[in-house]
Amino acid sequence: MDYLVIGAGPAGLQLGLFLQRAGRDYRILEAGPTPGTFYRTYPRHRRMISINKPHTGWDDPERNLRMDWNSLLSDDPELLFTRYTGEYFPDADHYVRYLTDFATGHGLNVSYDTRVTRIARDRLGRFVVTDQRGRDFRADRVIVATGFGRPYVPAIPGIETTERYVDVPVDPAGFTDQRVLIIGKGNSAFETADNLVENAAVIHVIGPRSINFAWRTHFIGHLRAVNNNFLDTYQLKTQNMVLDAVIQQIGLVGDEYQVTLSYARRNKTVQLTYDRVITCTGFQMDATIFDETCRPELAINGRFPALTSEWESVNVPDLYFAGTLTQVRDFKKYTSAFIHGFRYGIRALQRMLDRKYEGREWPHRALPATGEVLAEAVLARINRSSGLFQQYGFLCDLIVVEPGEPGDADTARYYEELPVDFVHDSVFGSADCYFTITLEYGDGHDAIDPFDVEAGRDWEADPSHDDRYLHPVIRHYRRWTLISVQRLPEDICNDWTGEHEYRDPLSVFFGRQMALVLT
Repeated sequence: MDYLVIGAGPAGLQLGLFLQRAGRDYRILEAGPTPGTFYRTYPRHRRMISINKPHTGWDDPERNLRMDWNSLLSDDPELLFTRYTGEYFPDADHYVRYLTDFATGHGLNVSYDTRVTRIARDRLGRFVVTDQRGRDFRADRVIVATGFGRPYVPAIPGIETTERYVDVPVDPAGFTDQRVLIIGKGNSAFETADNLVENAAVIHVIGPRSINFAWRTHFIGHLRAVNNNFLDTYQLKTQNMVLDAVIQQIGLVGDEYQVTLSYARRNKTVQLTYDRVITCTGFQMDATIFDETCRPELAINGRFPALTSEWESVNVPDLYFAGTLTQVRDFKKYTSAFIHGFRYGIRALQRMLDRKYEGREWPHRALPATGEVLAEAVLARINRSSGLFQQYGFLCDLIVVEPGEPGDADTARYYEELPVDFVHDSVFGSADCYFTITLEYGDGHDAIDPFDVEAGRDWEADPSHDDRYLHPVIRHYRRWTLISVQRLPEDICNDWTGEHEYRDPLSVFFGRQMALVLT
């Protein structure tokens, strides 16, 4: 077959739908009895942190996706997650039901109860994927959409004696009057701490770095407000605490843990005693299924596959990745780690595959290359697009301008939602005149407290400032070289329709830049 997709979570199902629509020969292999096996267990306390907002006040389905972080891309209005629950932070059980209906409703080709145990390559270069029953599946290309296969455990002496987020009991009654240390400062750590507040005697959350808050950095993988109630218990010298420290060693003496740690803020090493230690340090890809004939190179402490801008393994041709594993390209910066980000990345991936293997051009439309027409096209997109909004800074729209023959008008090709890195790595970057259109936060936005009024005044006082909130950025390139940049001001309602403030300056910018290159 053309494509074998490993995993029927949101990424695998989204890719399967796009491959099916393109008429490709594909199959999805899923270890569990239904789609979304991951969501049967995680998050452990069942509350998802991806927002679900059925009531936006808009009747445009594209704009509604800006506030819907869980639905997959589909033309069927019945297959939106917002129809399954009104909970803003929904229970994960709803998502398992949604994914099952999505796969059934679209008639996707999924083989369930098929757990991949080995991925190899034969002498002809085809992939051979073996399941737990010894069955072999052969394909020209493999796309891994499994998400994380196992917990990431840092190299701390004695950490193997601790309990893990993946299997620690979630009934807080079992922690009554106990002293608990939670290793990690991410959402899984604070989700666990919040669950134990009413029962545990002492809760310490530890990590070597400061906490990053999503409301400040705009990276939703940082600590979310929905999980930081524990911090409120820390204010008044209660028995709970956040420790900025490096763990030197964990020792289990009888029924007690002796934990040696060095404080990050002062030159002091101490030993503290706990009844329970829980490791909540994240996840990593399970690379053990890959044979030596096609073992991908890994990155970021061995947690992720190293990928090109096409999400292809850097060292194994025709091996691709989709979904949360693609965050290696924008680690802790943008939204490829999350459904509302990677659903657009997967649409781009399918277009890349068709371009590379089927010779099909990236979908685009032709426009007269005038400043007014291009400005109108750009403003229409940035005022409506959910892809540019959700994958801010990572995906761009692309305009390639081509000079006409003498006496003929110049023309422009308008492409939607390409990864910025892919544009510059591909033949698109060789054009004599092209523009990228992105939505971005300003440089240094995460260094400013958004609730600090004085900081806001200082920012606005600098006439050269770049708006720190989400705003459009249009860049002009010639053969990979940046020529000029036009930034449009931020707007509290993300409404960039005004003539004087947006349309006129953008029309002038396009006209001036094309005149520089095409004359």
